[in-house]
Amino acid sequence: MAARRRLLAIAIALPLLGAGAYFGARDTSTFAVRTIDVRGGTPALQAKVRATLAPLLGRSLLALDGRGLERRVDDLPDVVSSTYDRAFPHTLRVRVVPEVPVAVLHRGKQTWLVSGRGRAIEEIKNGTRPGLPRIWVPTAAQVSPGAFLAPADGGTAARALELAAGFPARFSTVSFAHGELTMRLRLGVELRLGDPVDVRLKLAIARRALRLLPPGSTYLDVTVPQRPVAGSNPQVSTSASGLSG
Repeated sequence: MAARRRLLAIAIALPLLGAGAYFGARDTSTFAVRTIDVRGGTPALQAKVRATLAPLLGRSLLALDGRGLERRVDDLPDVVSSTYDRAFPHTLRVRVVPEVPVAVLHRGKQTWLVSGRGRAIEEIKNGTRPGLPRIWVPTAAQVSPGAFLAPADGGTAARALELAAGFPARFSTVSFAHGELTMRLRLGVELRLGDPVDVRLKLAIARRALRLLPPGSTYLDVTVPQRPVAGSNPQVSTSASGLSG
């Protein structure tokens, strides 16, 4: 009977001791964060994440607010999402998925990098990133770091570029005005997609139709995907040539 009581006492005491050790470690430097290891993204982004999380240095890994940590990183304009891991005894490991710029947005004298999700990443100097397509919006458009652009203020155009990843021709400008999505190719052809519905399908049709364009064509209209039309004057339908079939 005495032996059973001792076993029962031990069984009750062990969890209490473990809990006591855990909470004790939370309040000591035993597992204090000394290193923040950031993976993913560019070195500049990694440095930005480390600076954002610098207030956590010295805190116990066991006392970290995981959701708060991820929210702090995800709020950075150039981060899509993040995850973290405790690498005991002193390392906080963070992995980030960066925003990928797909265009340069012009608003008056300001120029911004914009991601494929339609998010403003950062303001940049005019004339930089010449390889990216341009999106022009009115000066009244609302643009701020980390904010998502309204559909008519570059959001729809940016998301169309995301869907166009891998398109065989490069784009120079993209616009969404009066409900019409238009993408101009660097080779001089205007790609007209109409309303921003079934954009992926329309781009797939355009990819095939580009190989069949009549000489001198200046536009390709895939507003109706089943009936792509090309011509030399986008305002005169009678000059168009059907490409279906």
